[in-house]
Amino acid sequence: MSDIVLVHGIAQEQYSADLLESRWLPAMAGAVRLAGHPDLADKLWRDKQPGSVDSRMAFYGNAFLAEGAQGGGESASLDSSELDFAEELAEIWLRAAADRAPDHDDRIEARRQLDILTDHSAQAQGIGTALRPAVNALTRLSWFAPTGFNLAARFVVRALGQVTKYFTDPAVREFAQQQVLDRIGPETRLVIAHSLGSVVAYEALHRVDHPVALLTAGSPLGLQSIIYPRLEPAPPTVPPTLITWDNLADRDDIIATTLDLAPLFLPSSTGVLPTRTVVDNGAEPHSALNYLTKEHTGKVIAAALTEM
Repeated sequence: MSDIVLVHGIAQEQYSADLLESRWLPAMAGAVRLAGHPDLADKLWRDKQPGSVDSRMAFYGNAFLAEGAQGGGESASLDSSELDFAEELAEIWLRAAADRAPDHDDRIEARRQLDILTDHSAQAQGIGTALRPAVNALTRLSWFAPTGFNLAARFVVRALGQVTKYFTDPAVREFAQQQVLDRIGPETRLVIAHSLGSVVAYEALHRVDHPVALLTAGSPLGLQSIIYPRLEPAPPTVPPTLITWDNLADRDDIIATTLDLAPLFLPSSTGVLPTRTVVDNGAEPHSALNYLTKEHTGKVIAAALTEM
């Protein structure tokens, strides 16, 4: 149990809680320093003396790694219903890229691929291609891996597969949420969650019975046709013990297709709704570290640690 609980996003299965903490904590400390709290910044990362801030990563990436682990292996094939889910999600991301991808060529390619998807006679044929055309279309966009097609393909398959497994495999869903719940206690002030981790944290926090603040970044919670209607409990409501909910989004972040989450969630009994802050993460709009280093992130952290 810790003062701050961190929840990672997709495609982190090759790492560990300790490694991710070593990356997230200096980014957070830098944000707090930018926000005008140098002493608190030192307590977050540099100062390990009594009175320092304890921050721990709720790591669930291993649920997607090895065959036989919770939820099965990363390379395990999806069944027909899971493949349908992955295809629908891929098409949503493709439409977002057509409208919002920062790279002009990506927007053109996304629109071209969408045209192909609606014209079945024009779809490329081959093993795997006809079975998941939207998934394959996404791999053609540099947004998903600026360094090359092969990395894009790997990232897209992993990302879609992990989001799909979370919503279709109850064991994976429970395992991920339990990692969050195991690290939250009466001393916890803030939960920071990125990408798919924002979904995990949101659902887990409905099972917490003491006040806590939430900061989400690059969140797909607003994907209304596929993720939003599957949130539990339904209808989607702000977790009752949240004292604040700050949501950060980059306009070029295709994963976070809905920037303003407030209209989608019923307020808690205390009237809390998610607030929106739009940030600029540069060439890596979905990067967790780029979200964490923002001054607004530092303000949220400082407020959570000093006002409770």
